[in-house]
Amino acid sequence: MHFCKKLLISFILVFQFFLAPQSLSDWRSDIEEFKIGLSGGENEADRLKNYECWRVYLENKLNIPVKFYPASDVAGIIHGLLGKTIDYASVGPSAYAAMFIDDPDAIEPVITVKESDGSEGYKSAIYVRSDSDIYSIKDLKGKAMAWSDPNTTSGYLVPTFELYQMGINPSEFFSRTGFAGGHEQAVISVLNNQYDAGATWVSGQGDVKEGYSRGMLRNMIKKGLLDMSELRVIWLSNQIMNGPHVIRKDLPEDLKEEVIRHNLNLQKEDQKCFKEITMGESQGFIKVSHENYINVVDIRRFIKNQRRR
Repeated sequence: MHFCKKLLISFILVFQFFLAPQSLSDWRSDIEEFKIGLSGGENEADRLKNYECWRVYLENKLNIPVKFYPASDVAGIIHGLLGKTIDYASVGPSAYAAMFIDDPDAIEPVITVKESDGSEGYKSAIYVRSDSDIYSIKDLKGKAMAWSDPNTTSGYLVPTFELYQMGINPSEFFSRTGFAGGHEQAVISVLNNQYDAGATWVSGQGDVKEGYSRGMLRNMIKKGLLDMSELRVIWLSNQIMNGPHVIRKDLPEDLKEEVIRHNLNLQKEDQKCFKEITMGESQGFIKVSHENYINVVDIRRFIKNQRRR
């Protein structure tokens, strides 16, 4: 009986040790704040306002300060993650591929968005002004093309790759090309007659007159920056895996697990906030891994080799 009592006390002590608050929050003694990078595509004030609900949500859940670190372009996010000055970001597949090629051990993809129809991807859209005489890719020969950013998937990487697959060398096909500095900026440059066409991301679902169900065009309509009667979409790419949220691999595993879990619950707990940060309708976040983006890594390497030539 005495032995059983001692055994029971030992069990209780061990049980209390594993449930003790300090053991559950050890990572908080090493992490002073959780740093999230926000990439370009809209002005900084809009980004901070639209994403504030998410920052507050994570800060309350993690019980440590959560801060945003805006970057003017995707390269700033890439440098921040590789240089360990930010911990987490939502990026396009091309940006993830760039970081993986540079350092496979730096970051890992953890979640992405599942679309309204159950798919897990989006599309690149090439658009022109609706008053132009451009109705197809062949009509773009000799025209000026605005790419969004060299590190975007839909705004540069995939449309460039698919043009090569059609037998078109973009550097010879267009009269000139340029990087507008972001998706929103590229749309505005086309509307302002600085370029004949541009490329951006859309869900490819829903009514094109409403900017589809999700994407940059829909987001610009929502902000009053675009009337779709001003643009015509002339081409959609094959499906691209939705871009991942990535996190630094060297962060504590408990922290990474908490961040993933809370983000997976965001749509259920705050649907309005979820829609704000994902730009439209979808089913929620799902888990992903490197295997989901191997094809984009291969495309990135292909384009890199073409540019070297």
